[in-house]
Amino acid sequence: MTVVDIVNCNAEKVSQVELEDDIFSIPVKPNVLHEVVTMQLANRRAGSASVKHRSDVKGSRKKLFRQKGTGRARRGDVKSPLLRGGGSVFGPDPRSYSYKVPKKVKRLALKMALSSKLKEDNIIVLDKFELDQIRTKEFLSVMDALNTKNALIITEKENKNLELSSRNIPDVKVLKVDGMNVHDILKYKRLVLLEASIEPIKGRLL
Repeated sequence: MTVVDIVNCNAEKVSQVELEDDIFSIPVKPNVLHEVVTMQLANRRAGSASVKHRSDVKGSRKKLFRQKGTGRARRGDVKSPLLRGGGSVFGPDPRSYSYKVPKKVKRLALKMALSSKLKEDNIIVLDKFELDQIRTKEFLSVMDALNTKNALIITEKENKNLELSSRNIPDVKVLKVDGMNVHDILKYKRLVLLEASIEPIKGRLL
């Protein structure tokens, strides 16, 4: 077990908590993290690039002029890809770039991401982060006390005041335990865990 200090919003130590070695202290393999992050980014791709092919272009199917005798090239209808305004031949069509990796690999990558943050001493455990109202100024005062500007905050449940107070702050993101993912953990420098979120993390990963 790894023992980590629990601090309050004024960065004062209030207690300690033990973190599971099976989650926060496992060997980190970059290839596993790379595989899962690549999958996440591929799944986010829109895949909506599209062109109009010959059959999609609006226009008459009438032959433009007779086949022989004009001295010109043999033309079909006005929708020919060879003509301006005609269809595209090999342009892109909407597609899905998403694919899946095994659940065990995703779970392992999450553990490795958390372990890497603990190894780098970039995990902060907060006893609670309660805001009476939606106030960005109050949120910033807490972040200043924690000496943190680039952080991912993990909560055990939905916290509207916290989410709305932080949404205009660059390099800060608030996620519930259910939405915790490898890409975001690695993207942000600090990982701020609310004390109440540790048990749900154990339940999800053990």
